[in-house]
Amino acid sequence: MSGERLINTETQEVKKEENQNFLSKRKVDINVLLNKVRIEKKKEKFENIIFVCLVATVIVVTGIIVSL
Repeated sequence: MSGERLINTETQEVKKEENQNFLSKRKVDINVLLNKVRIEKKKEKFENIIFVCLVATVIVVTGIIVSL
């Protein structure tokens, strides 16, 4: 029984620590979120530009091959 109590108190301490970590992580900084969105939009815009350039290159190369 004493072993069960020891394990039980250890798990309660771990749960308390997890709750404290959860509460401390609960606060969110709006600037961090906005920065993440901005970075994601820049990345998406860059990928779109690369895609358009690749399509344009394929069209130009195909036009050159057909004209020969």
